[in-house]
Amino acid sequence: MDESTTQARHDPILTGPHWPVFFRYALSSVAGLLALTTANIVDGIFIGNFVGGEALAALNLLIPCFAMLFGLALALAIGGTVRAGKYLGEGNAAAASAIFSKCLIATFVLALAAALLGLWFRETLYRLLGASPELFPLMSDYFLIFAWVLVVQLVTMVLYYFVRLDGFPGLATTALVAGAGVNILLDALFVGYLGYGLRGAALATGIAQLLQLAILLRYFGFGIGVGAGRRRLRFRLRQGNWGEVLKAGVNGVSEWINEASVGLVMLVINWLLMTSQGVTGVAAFTVVNYLIFLSLMVFYGIADAMHVLLSHNLGVGNARRIRTFMGCGASVILGLGGLLVLVVWFQGAWLVRLFLDPTADLATAQLADRFLSILWPLFLINGLNVLLSVYLTAMHKPLPSAAVALARSLILPALLLMLIATFFPEWPLLVALPLAEWLTFALALALFLRFRPHRLLPQNRPLPQSRGL
Repeated sequence: MDESTTQARHDPILTGPHWPVFFRYALSSVAGLLALTTANIVDGIFIGNFVGGEALAALNLLIPCFAMLFGLALALAIGGTVRAGKYLGEGNAAAASAIFSKCLIATFVLALAAALLGLWFRETLYRLLGASPELFPLMSDYFLIFAWVLVVQLVTMVLYYFVRLDGFPGLATTALVAGAGVNILLDALFVGYLGYGLRGAALATGIAQLLQLAILLRYFGFGIGVGAGRRRLRFRLRQGNWGEVLKAGVNGVSEWINEASVGLVMLVINWLLMTSQGVTGVAAFTVVNYLIFLSLMVFYGIADAMHVLLSHNLGVGNARRIRTFMGCGASVILGLGGLLVLVVWFQGAWLVRLFLDPTADLATAQLADRFLSILWPLFLINGLNVLLSVYLTAMHKPLPSAAVALARSLILPALLLMLIATFFPEWPLLVALPLAEWLTFALALALFLRFRPHRLLPQNRPLPQSRGL
């Protein structure tokens, strides 16, 4: 019996019952990302209630910059783990370790260079982001600290993905949950009690990220080998064949497009809202965007689990199991999407007022209510678009995946926003976002049918029998 067959017999992703394996990875991933999302949302709640709507607007104007950098790191994380997952499925731990090491090193260099450039040219950056000069001091309160926090955060994020890939989802989730909990407590201390404002929010995030990194570093204390409680990835500083990092980034390009395109669309929205409704419009959209962000983190949590499940089974050529895991993911996402719509319908006004004091920011709260009444249809379908894009990435179809990511995150939203602003100014501007999601779904479904598992892998390799559902 060769090494790869031995690994297959011991790997629940390849042979375990589908629903328990799916929930093992999906629930831990969703819990971790929800913990991270909760920390970000609590940031917004404390900033909105203790600093005000202008501070929310200042933070929102910085998001396009952060999204670009998160996208680059996420491309390395997702593209790298997809390649590493395929290598591990083939039993090639050395190749998986090499891409693991190179992705971590590349992320650190990228994040450090971005922080230095951003700090040096920060006022130019603020202008490019569409900010008015009166918001510069508020933006600097956050950015002068968070630029350095971002270096730790991006490296931690990439390490999180690889730790989870190697069969330690519990450790990865523990790091995110612990960091999120500390972030919330420090928000209450720094922003709510001590009144440090945006600087306090940035400091809270920085300390929380250091804690997450410290917990994830425990991964390196586990032994090397095959079996429960033993890691398979080694970190080596000296590496060759750096072109493989580019290949990993290309395979994860749809993830970069998702993040970068969100940043670009946010930039367009901020520009248009600043022109038409001023700081109040940007602040109102910031509140609604937190709710969109919450929904996407739930769906990305499920999608992140799918990266691991699909890439491993691609490595051994098991098309039937890939199709079954896709069914699991789609069923759960459809149910959650419907639940989110019900929450928005019946509790939307209450959610908005979590972020704002209506006595101080009544106009902003009312405008946020209006925005949410326009945007709710996107919650029905954006999760499926994320899932289908992830499927194409995991199946090593980067161009179709990039097409879906570009359609939903950049081309359709930006095009529809500009068309509405130019030719239909009487229409609500933000109706462009749900329209873009539904049009993207038609494209994504067509590409999934074109590249469905049994077309890509018509003959499964012999594997140990799954123990069923």
